[in-house]
Amino acid sequence: MKKILVCLLLISFGSTAQVLRKRTVKLMGGRFDITIVAKDSLSAEENIDAVIAEITRIENLISDWKSDTQISEVNRNAGIAPVKVDPEVFRLTERAIHFSEITNGAFDISFAAMDRIWKFDGSMTQMPTPEAIKKSVEKVGYHNIILDPKNSTIFLKLKGMKIGFGALGEGYAADRCRDMMLAKGIKAGIVNGSGDMSTWGKQPNGKPWGVGITNPIHKDTIFAVIPLYKSAVVTSGSYEKYVIFNGKRYAHIINPVTGYPATGLCSVTVLGPSAEMANGFSTSVMVLGKDLGLALLKKYPAYKAILITDKGKIYSTPNIDINKYKLE
Repeated sequence: MKKILVCLLLISFGSTAQVLRKRTVKLMGGRFDITIVAKDSLSAEENIDAVIAEITRIENLISDWKSDTQISEVNRNAGIAPVKVDPEVFRLTERAIHFSEITNGAFDISFAAMDRIWKFDGSMTQMPTPEAIKKSVEKVGYHNIILDPKNSTIFLKLKGMKIGFGALGEGYAADRCRDMMLAKGIKAGIVNGSGDMSTWGKQPNGKPWGVGITNPIHKDTIFAVIPLYKSAVVTSGSYEKYVIFNGKRYAHIINPVTGYPATGLCSVTVLGPSAEMANGFSTSVMVLGKDLGLALLKKYPAYKAILITDKGKIYSTPNIDINKYKLE
């Protein structure tokens, strides 16, 4: 669903009393890059192990492609019966539904039931019919998810409905691990789950972490570097996976309400305190488009965004001056 259009800049100079260790692993169906700054190598490696264990625990709760998770049980019982879930899973689902509400369905965790009628591998020769597009989203709709706080149950009203946390799960895991490391006294690090990135603290040389932003029209060139201070950053993009019919570009990110692909934007980068929230915003703004997306973000001043159109034009929310961070 996402293409990562940001690159993390890790640059250290000189000697330091701290060490930086990094490990890359495959978790939650994607790539996690875990960076820990600690007093010695052993401590750093042990804490990377703890991060991996926490991500694995979350994956075993919310994955919709592992058959033995609580979310898979919820999906199997769609249209049949409510399923009791852990409070953590219930709260995550609550937050996802809230996100669906504030975006008028541009974000929807029941997108997992969408028929994959759009192909972005070069095999499509014509657009799907309006009837097929409408049918593809008939099982999608957060209004049909019934939550019972008293019993901690989730019920999907329609047979064949599914929910999935592919859009929020990695961000949630990154945030959880950051908070866990801070609670353990680890003062700096990065948890990057397939581009859902939570950072805290500073590099061993005392400088902030920095994220490089690229314009997909000139994707080999970083045009700005933004410092990160206990900040999350997420980019949603569509510069590689798209189709063109009748001169119009259709991205691989699908509008859950209409079933049609997003148009107009090729990249949205969102920065803010939570990777989970930043992920929801970046995906939603891709669907909503520039004007509605910027109007939504205006209500959440803790989050900043950089939007790039299909034509390569750059826009940003008023609370970030992109010119301040542009490279010469």
